[in-house]
Amino acid sequence: MYPEILRIGDFVISSYGLMMVIAFLTGNYLLRKDMVTLGKNPEMADDLTFQAALGGILGAKIYYLIENIPGGRAWDNLSGLGDVVSGIFRLNASLIAGGIQNFGSGMVFLGGFIGGMIAVTRYAKKHDITFFTVADWTAPYVVLGHGIGRIGCFLVGDDYGRPTELPWAVAFPNGLPVSNVGNLRYMGVELDASLPYSQVLACHPTQLYEMTAYFAIFAYLRWVVKKDQQYSGQIIFEYLFLAGFARFVVEFIRLNPTYIIGLSGAQFISIGMMIIGMFFMWKNRKDSGITH
Repeated sequence: MYPEILRIGDFVISSYGLMMVIAFLTGNYLLRKDMVTLGKNPEMADDLTFQAALGGILGAKIYYLIENIPGGRAWDNLSGLGDVVSGIFRLNASLIAGGIQNFGSGMVFLGGFIGGMIAVTRYAKKHDITFFTVADWTAPYVVLGHGIGRIGCFLVGDDYGRPTELPWAVAFPNGLPVSNVGNLRYMGVELDASLPYSQVLACHPTQLYEMTAYFAIFAYLRWVVKKDQQYSGQIIFEYLFLAGFARFVVEFIRLNPTYIIGLSGAQFISIGMMIIGMFFMWKNRKDSGITH
């Protein structure tokens, strides 16, 4: 694994931080092109990207801190958050990347999504544009950014799945945590009692499964749905359903705690996303008189 892309003395660029920066820059570039196509000022994309990125990062970190206040990493996370905010204002990619490195694995998707939606709502109100119009603009790039972020998770060695003997299985000897027998047992995986604690096992690269799913969803939303959009909100609602479904499926082989009926917290969130997406797709198609 490659948790660090570059280290020169105290200057470090983490792989996860770099992927997050790439995600924001790529999304902003493509959104600027969309603004030109729509006959709007491309600088609107810069403002929207900044607000959505800041809202998403703040939301993710606040959610993480609420869940992990007793864990002793609150100061590191707040320090990292300060670096990210400062880096965004100063357009300093290395400061953003370093701040995200201090976040560790605490970029909680639900909090990020809520924070991003609040930012989009604020942006829409400021520019007198409907919320669903702005949400449709940004939805493809949210899922694209999520896919790029999963590359960062893979390089860091975080969020991998259960042990497997499939030919594409990946061992994470330097992962966060290491995919050894002891850590896997601690995370609830039942293994042969004769296996030594320190033995590293190959696991499902669930980061790459999600990456593939999110890139496919991005392509579908941007080049299929966007070209034949039939009602306002269609793109964001299809995003909610498809991204929720992808995460729901992958969670079955990820190493997350399960709760009621054997489902993880992320799966309950995914079910909520799918229900909201399906309901409003049905409602808007009905209200628009669409029959096919």
